[in-house]
Amino acid sequence: MAEKHFKYVILGGGVSAGYAAREFAKQGVKPHELAIISKEAVAPYERPALSKAYLFPENPARLPGFHVCVGSGGERLPPEWYSGKGIELILSTEIVKADLASKTLTSAAGDTFKYHTLIIATGSTVIRLTDFKVQGADAKNIFYLREIDDADKLYEAIKAKKNGKAVVVGGGYIGLELSAVLKINNFDVSMVYPEPWCMPRLFTSGIAAFYEGYYSIKGIKIIKGTVATGFISNADGEVTEVQLKDGRSLEADIVVVGVGGRPLTTLFKGQVEEDKGGIKTDAFFKTSVPDVYAVGDVATFPLKLYNDVRRVEHVDHARKSAEQAVKAILSEGKSNDEYDYLPFFYSRAFELSWQFYGDNVGETVLFGNNDPEAPKPKFGTYWIKDGKVVGAFLEGGSPDENKAIAKVARVQPPVSSLTELEKDGLSFASKI
Repeated sequence: MAEKHFKYVILGGGVSAGYAAREFAKQGVKPHELAIISKEAVAPYERPALSKAYLFPENPARLPGFHVCVGSGGERLPPEWYSGKGIELILSTEIVKADLASKTLTSAAGDTFKYHTLIIATGSTVIRLTDFKVQGADAKNIFYLREIDDADKLYEAIKAKKNGKAVVVGGGYIGLELSAVLKINNFDVSMVYPEPWCMPRLFTSGIAAFYEGYYSIKGIKIIKGTVATGFISNADGEVTEVQLKDGRSLEADIVVVGVGGRPLTTLFKGQVEEDKGGIKTDAFFKTSVPDVYAVGDVATFPLKLYNDVRRVEHVDHARKSAEQAVKAILSEGKSNDEYDYLPFFYSRAFELSWQFYGDNVGETVLFGNNDPEAPKPKFGTYWIKDGKVVGAFLEGGSPDENKAIAKVARVQPPVSSLTELEKDGLSFASKI
């Protein structure tokens, strides 16, 4: 079997890989020094497009339109960009063994890749209902969304089951974004999740009440406090019904499951130090193994702002951690600034668009107009801990207003009165 040698290898072909490659090129990597090894068949792309524009009924997004780095306003990097820079894209290649001691990766086909420096950018994989032995969860037309192949299959099913019934299992990011896009495709949509409100890891009950109300007005049925316990399929093996724990059953032509993800760290178990479910790194994304870095979803890193270590699954961190690691690798002993990340999450669905910055801990103050029937709703929430604002959420903000809430979360200004803060609302952030 073939053996190849590279100075630098990025393992994984997602968002982090593309932004890391751009930073390598910026820093002057020489031709044939760098390779990206990916099990996907396409060059790195902006993954958030898959749950949004990729599934639109009209003018859906397609590659090469959303290759990185367009998601952050940068130049688009199509496959020819990599070849032009002498960066080898090794696609459709699954690595099944990683030996960090000998600096060797082995593919499913038996090919080996030697490296001097490795960046682990393997990302996450979706949690599947078959993992929990849910009855009938292997039926056709039950979809998960992580990669472009998943999106292609879902898109074909949406066309084949035109104006049908869809059940979305899960009330997080994927659940909210895909329920919206299925409704835009004129499906009869039901959302099912066990929690008391949607997006519970971030949303307060007050924030969630707006989105649940808005989705209901759009005609999406929301079923809370229960889970899918089984699926019934027809003679062709296609799902026809979702059985719920509370005894109800829902007709379904399509089921989409979004119940979370797991960082892909299995290849490195026992070889590298782990923490909080991810690979432990320092502020430059160095792991406990020399010449091995980990970025994006798989990295558990020091979050300087909160004097804590965390793992963050979001595209913004995937981009920025990749750039930080490459700068550290190529700095040749020069001192770099430590990674000083401000957590950032956002979403878009229907005509809505929200952004969140900081930490969602402590007391909360809801401000603004959160009436789901308002023609242009604009509202937000501050999180206050130890007398300081530590987090801020805003729906319907302008670019300047979003910058203002980001600044508040970074600066953490003191608050003397929650009543006054509620009254000031967005103007509090604008004055910082």
